[in-house]
Amino acid sequence: MGAAPRVQVMSRPGCHLCEEALLAVAEVCDGAGMPFEVTSVAGDSVLEARYGDLVPVVLVDGREVARYRITAAELRAALNF
Repeated sequence: MGAAPRVQVMSRPGCHLCEEALLAVAEVCDGAGMPFEVTSVAGDSVLEARYGDLVPVVLVDGREVARYRITAAELRAALNF
């Protein structure tokens, strides 16, 4: 079993800001050959309570680095590359 992806995006279906954030995350992670995980908060009472309307939330190594919007440059900085 491999290590968990360093980047996780908390998202919700139909969220246009989530779609924008995922484009930036995919650009950085795909370019680095690094997997990332997308987790929907929809239908999960624990995740809904924690993230609610804050999505998208981008986590790096479990630490929140962005809420609502992130650019590729901001994610690269959070990943230290």
